[in-house]
This record gives sequence, structure tokens and C-alpha cells, in this order.
Amino acid sequence: MEVGAAPGSLRLIQLRIGRRISNPSPSFYPKVRCNLKGAGSNGVEPISQNLRMFILGMGFVGQYFAADLKQKGWVVSGTCTSTAMKMKLEQMGYDAYVFDANEPQVEVLDIMKYHTHLLISIPPVPDIGDPLLQHKELLKSRLRDGNLQWLSYLSSTRVYGDSGGAWVDEDHPIMPTSELARSRLAAEEGWSRLGQDLEIAVQIFRLGGIYGPGRSAIDTIIKKEPLSPSQRKRSSRRYTSRIHVSDICQALNASIEKPSNRRIYNIVDDDPAPRAEVFKFAQNLVKSKWQDHGREFTFPQVPETLPSEGVSTEEKRVNNARMKLELGVKLRYPTYKSGLQDITDQMSDPFVS
Repeated sequence: MEVGAAPGSLRLIQLRIGRRISNPSPSFYPKVRCNLKGAGSNGVEPISQNLRMFILGMGFVGQYFAADLKQKGWVVSGTCTSTAMKMKLEQMGYDAYVFDANEPQVEVLDIMKYHTHLLISIPPVPDIGDPLLQHKELLKSRLRDGNLQWLSYLSSTRVYGDSGGAWVDEDHPIMPTSELARSRLAAEEGWSRLGQDLEIAVQIFRLGGIYGPGRSAIDTIIKKEPLSPSQRKRSSRRYTSRIHVSDICQALNASIEKPSNRRIYNIVDDDPAPRAEVFKFAQNLVKSKWQDHGREFTFPQVPETLPSEGVSTEEKRVNNARMKLELGVKLRYPTYKSGLQDITDQMSDPFVS
């Protein structure tokens, strides 16, 4: 399989699993100077078909964003961690590479550098941090002098720590309280420095709790999934910031249209509501739509009382004003209610086999 290129231009070479390719010659990858007009959230097809996105970590967000870009005429490639997922992604029309961030294959890095855009969606690893940034000198040497113009790292609002329920924006003091949050912050700084060294635009997106079709309170109820210990712990918070995956894509598209340099954006909705409230609303939606089967659902028991005093709950309300002002994002789902209602409206009958 080959990666499509603009008519008349040379094509990229596909790296196949089990087959090593020596360092590809840059002659296979024409230098691109893209006109980004129309590549964003306004639904206009990109002017240049040379726009190419590489997604490190094609999980829930990565796949949703890839589908959005593919509709606009982008060529999308990315990484996964298993041959089974590679096959699934290729069936969806993407060039996929099984990739170990702890031991990055230089062949994949060489293919990555000749894309125009790079999205990093790889979580930190306990006791290691960002696994790919362990190899920052290798990254710099392989990615330098390629086509990359834009780099974005998907981080988390966890880096803010506990503000006692006060509103926090991107300029608020950072006080991460967990090892994972500290690793996220270190990754933000590491990718920002790498982008600066490579002289490409870098954006950091601090995401709230991610939900969307197939991954929401509605799905948890229908699939009869019990809450995990970490979910139950978060359930007792007074405030939880969240964001619909569609609105994450909006922000990413807007950033492509308006690339910044080392800018940080909170990507959250307008309503940092408690999880117990969200599940209660979701339960009512499920009961209302599937009344005949309401008794067949096992609704998760969500704690409605707050933890005892002195227990750290990382209480905060995350402000999204910069995202709206600078990127011009108008949220499709400003609250969990509109997001869950749309998921329910679009969902097929779960009782039809």
C-alpha cells in the first residue's frame, strides 16, 4: 500500500511490518510548503493534498481526529502497539505502524518527519515519563530538515493539581499532586523544547475527561460496566472538567489554521459538573429512550457524598476562555447534557443483535 500524494508528485513508501527499510532517501518525500487555508473546522476541503498528519498513538482521540481529517482530504498515518490494531487501522484507510516508544524504530521516525503535522497522543509511563522523550537526541537528529511545520501534544488538566474548587486558567500556578501529573508536565516541557529546537509551531492541549460515542456514561450503563476504583474516587469530586471528542477535534483544527508557538490551551467544556450528576442524567436518558428494557440495566453506584476533610480531591474548575478567544472555538457540546443527549440520539438500539 502506498500513501497518496498530490497528482504528479512522488509517493511515500509504506513501511510493512516485518520488513526493515534502510533510511529512506529524501527524494522520495518532496518538500512541502502547504497553504493551510481551509484545513480547519469550517468544513472546507484543504487546497493542498500534500497535507499529511502523523498521529503518535491512534487511540480514541487519534482515530476520531483521523476520520475528521480524512474527510477533508488529508493523508493520515499513525502508530499503534499491536498487529491487530494495525490491521484495523489499515482497513479504515490509514497507514499504520506498530511502534514501541521505548525503542523507537528509526524507519518510522524517518517516515514521520516527511509529514507536515504531528500529533502526540501517548500517555506517560510510570517511573519513565514520556517514553519517546527518552530518545530526544535521536528525535532531533531524525526529524530535523523534514516537512514538519506543526506539533501538538495532548496533555491533561491534572497538571493543575488542587485549587480548592477555584477556577484555573493556563496562567494558574502548576501544582501537580501525582506522579502521573508530574510526568505530564515534564512531557509538555519536553515536547515544547523539541519543537523549538526543530523550529516548528508547538501547541499544548490540556484536556479534561474525554468522552464521546462509545465512551461515555451512556455506554457504561448499557454495557453494564462497573466503575473502576479510580472512577469511584473521582466520582466524589464536586467538579470534574470534561470535553467531547468532537470538540477536541474542533480545537485541533483551529490550531492548524492558527498555529502558535509554545502556546497552551485548556480544552474543556463550560460545565465542570460532578460525576454523580452526570450519571444521574445519563440514567434518565437511558430509561427514557429504552423504557421497555429499563429493568435490564444495572446502574453504577456513584458516590454522592464528598470525601472526608483532608483527603486530596484535586478540586478545580478549568477555564476555557483562551481556547474560545484565540482559537475561535464554539463548542458543539458546551455541557455534558448536550453531549450525552446527542450520543443517545445517535445510538442504535442496544437490544437488536
